[in-house]
Amino acid sequence: MRIIGLCLGVFLVGCQPKTVTEPTVARELAWIDARSAQQALAGGELTSEQLVNHYLTQIAKHNTQGHQLRAIVDVNDDALVQARMLDKERAAGQIRSSLHGLPVVLKANIATADQLPTTAGALALKGHLTTEDAELVKQLRAAGAIILAKTNLSEWANFRGENSASGWSALGEQTRNPHLLTHTPCGSSSGSGVAVAADFALLAVGTETDGSIMCPSAINGIVGIKPTRGAVSGEGIIPIASAQDIAGPMARRVYDAALLLETMLTPQARQQIPASLTAAALQPANGGKVLLVRAYDEREPALVNMLDNTAMALRAAGIEVVETQSWSLPAELYQAEFSVLIYEFARDLQQWLTRYQVAESVNTIQKIVDFNQEQGTAALAFYGQEYLVQAAAVDVTAQQADYQQALTQSRTLAEGALNKYLQHGYSAIILPSYGPAWPIDHVNGDQFNFGTSTAAAVAGYPSITVPGGATGVLPLGISVVGLPWSEPELIRLAALLEQQLAAYRRPEFKAALDLQATVE
Repeated sequence: MRIIGLCLGVFLVGCQPKTVTEPTVARELAWIDARSAQQALAGGELTSEQLVNHYLTQIAKHNTQGHQLRAIVDVNDDALVQARMLDKERAAGQIRSSLHGLPVVLKANIATADQLPTTAGALALKGHLTTEDAELVKQLRAAGAIILAKTNLSEWANFRGENSASGWSALGEQTRNPHLLTHTPCGSSSGSGVAVAADFALLAVGTETDGSIMCPSAINGIVGIKPTRGAVSGEGIIPIASAQDIAGPMARRVYDAALLLETMLTPQARQQIPASLTAAALQPANGGKVLLVRAYDEREPALVNMLDNTAMALRAAGIEVVETQSWSLPAELYQAEFSVLIYEFARDLQQWLTRYQVAESVNTIQKIVDFNQEQGTAALAFYGQEYLVQAAAVDVTAQQADYQQALTQSRTLAEGALNKYLQHGYSAIILPSYGPAWPIDHVNGDQFNFGTSTAAAVAGYPSITVPGGATGVLPLGISVVGLPWSEPELIRLAALLEQQLAAYRRPEFKAALDLQATVE
């Protein structure tokens, strides 16, 4: 079993730039990347206020209106005020960091001490405000980032029940893929992926338990980084399981994702990764040896061309490429992983509900189960709450020994699958990330073609997905996986693939599938 888990608020649109007309601003800022934004801000050609206004305008046009992407659940009413304050600081020569004045959107399971609710998309937590920022949010604010909005997600990070459709939550409804509006955005960081892909945001934070950054990044045609276990603090994030949960950046460019990750690193990670991640993004890889996995070529014809191009690009950079058709994980890994997730969901979610002072009526998992049952389809539309029910029945004391056994087994199997290469001469493993997006289906749920996130997710190893190709209008991603704390090396590889494959595409917002489209 593969676990993919881990509204628009009122805002002001006044205070238009005095020295730049709105058409010029819109033309200059559409699809801007972080490095260009940094340079324009430093050169006085752009203000943070203009940048925030651009994204607020895009959200107003196409979140619940226009293309109805439903990527955003709440907008920060104070975003423009914060932008003006940061512009004043910049004018006074007070630059907090390289993120100063850049807007960021956060997945709605990340706590913020403001008027943005932290809900995981669940009706039971509707309107829930926390009085403390998650640790990563504290870091972002200190660096001068602007928290622009919170994004929709697969409810409870897609750990509520079986047969769910990624990107749907009771509070945010169905997020849609901007490349083909009838198709899935994947999840659970659906809104974060779509917000970046659709130019609702420059930078986004997602969270992953197994695939929740990698899948929506790949399927929406953007860059996503799932860092090493412990590289980013999980404090304040509504959890599935601390053994695997991790927050990470989602952006349109490798440099942009590296910039955001660099700010969120924990003190431990800074000791383990002394190299600059943004510098790595500007220095594409050259030399080394990698394993290129070709085990999924028959699943999706477009992969053949993508991986052929990948092999050529790597070899042209002096990298030795060993190709293999053999890649599989034992069924026991998935079974052990699920046992760990259910146990830790019971333990960790209860701790979060208590720590962040959720209303007494829903401050235990059992109360949430009862609330959902009482609310009926308002809370349980389309699919059930089997995982919540199983978690509510866990006895964390009596089942601890079984849990420890499952944790050891899952990590041993996942690490073994990766270490047989990564500890024997290979600097990275390169795989297709996921199959293409599938039609949104609220009857049968998600219909995955394949996914390759599990080994790195369970082992806690870093992985990065970048745009690698496409089938028709639907993007395909390619992943690089390495040993713990190898983020700089993986970023250099990702930068090389980004540069040489040049596969990034802006979405076309197609309303329906063109049956005449050819496979590329």
